[in-house]
Amino acid sequence: MLLTNQHPHNKSIMVSLLGMPNAGKSTLVNHLLGFDLSIVSKKPQTTRNSFHCCFNVDRTEIVLVDSPGVHKSSQEMNIRMNGEAQKASEGVDKNLILIDSKKENLIQEFDQFVSYLGKSLSDSWVIFNKSDVSQGKDFQKIYDEINAKHPFVKKYFVISAKEGENVQHLVQALCDNAESGPHYYHKGDVSNKNMRFFVTEYIREQAFRLLKEELPYELAVTIDKFIEADVSEDNPNTVLAEIHATILVNRPSQRAIVVGSKGSMIKEIGTRARKKIEAMMGGKVFLKLHVKIAPKWFRNNFVLEELGLPRVQKSRRVWRKK
Repeated sequence: MLLTNQHPHNKSIMVSLLGMPNAGKSTLVNHLLGFDLSIVSKKPQTTRNSFHCCFNVDRTEIVLVDSPGVHKSSQEMNIRMNGEAQKASEGVDKNLILIDSKKENLIQEFDQFVSYLGKSLSDSWVIFNKSDVSQGKDFQKIYDEINAKHPFVKKYFVISAKEGENVQHLVQALCDNAESGPHYYHKGDVSNKNMRFFVTEYIREQAFRLLKEELPYELAVTIDKFIEADVSEDNPNTVLAEIHATILVNRPSQRAIVVGSKGSMIKEIGTRARKKIEAMMGGKVFLKLHVKIAPKWFRNNFVLEELGLPRVQKSRRVWRKK
């Protein structure tokens, strides 16, 4: 919602963070915000939904649009994830295209990104990320070749989102390109997504980190119950929320893995997720996890809609029961 009665020197800019899987978009979001809002793991395609978040530098509001990694796939869920990335690039002032600079051929990597995104872009900057672990590359030459093939790319930066190296130069450039205008987020608000969304994300993040091989890609989280309590200043030990969530898996064998021996794995997932949820909410929460077998949930339109992945132009008509 647009805020009124603002300072006349306020400025704002909205930028999308785009790129291939594991380019470091969510890591950059967390560094800029100063805390872990967006979930991160070593596995690609951890981010599934686009969402807005913001931070302020003096009187400049910078709104970031995090997005899933763009990739080639014929799977229905992945098609919708690419649709989320396409949506993230719409209506923004700048597109920041992150490239993993550890990759051998960065020009080819950029060409693949453009091909997989499947739409034209406006004024964009390319961000060569992970500079702390890449050496011997002539980024000016690489940028010149990218710019010659893709004139919509107007500028480049070389950064390390993980270490914070040169990120300040990117932030300064964003502030310099911000336009005079009102802020959109109340003081203290950081995202357009609610707590329910981040609860499911934090549960899934811990599952991604603890579970092996391909299982995390056939796993999703939904909220069954989310009851916030009336907080009393006289009772600091009040439980802020009672949360019941379901972890969806594709096969019975996966359910056994997620539950673990005598419930050890699901207990560990819940313990780790609860700590992160409590840190964000600022108090105690009760978290109860269940595991449910939902065959081919990643092709089920009802489930995908509930997960915030609506149908896109290339979607298939799959309408199984939940």
